[in-house]
Amino acid sequence: MSLEIYKRIADFGKRLSGLDRIEDALPTISEEAKAIVSAERCSIFIVDLPGNMLWTKLSDGIGRIAIGLDSGIVGETVRTKTVKLVNNPYENAHFLPKIDEKSGFVTRNILAVPIFNSRQDVIGVIQLLNKYNGDFTDKDEGIMSFFANYVSGTLELALLMEKK
Repeated sequence: MSLEIYKRIADFGKRLSGLDRIEDALPTISEEAKAIVSAERCSIFIVDLPGNMLWTKLSDGIGRIAIGLDSGIVGETVRTKTVKLVNNPYENAHFLPKIDEKSGFVTRNILAVPIFNSRQDVIGVIQLLNKYNGDFTDKDEGIMSFFANYVSGTLELALLMEKK
């Protein structure tokens, strides 16, 4: 990872530290994530353990998405607590093509990165779709894993503040 990326993420962290409302934090996180790895879309899924669901408060180009924790590539990311880099989604058994069918969007590739809280529980997933120039790479995975660690505290705080 280049020094410029680290600096960019550090500068982003300074902007993010002033945001404690989830409605403010999520669009900021999404836009930065897309810019860092040159992705077309970014959705941030929140884990709802009591409801056994994943849902978005933010998803580019489509309304709210709600799926079961046992569904999709995002669900697999939560269950395994690992990054999922999928450059052939229609060949992946976990991919949910019905979301594409409903929205008219065509997913070419996916990078799904878990966001951990301070207890190392997965509280969310950053899902990036369609890298502009080719497929997602191991380098993108490393950058976004670092980024997810960087934003985890803000997301955890925003979720706690929302419950009050």
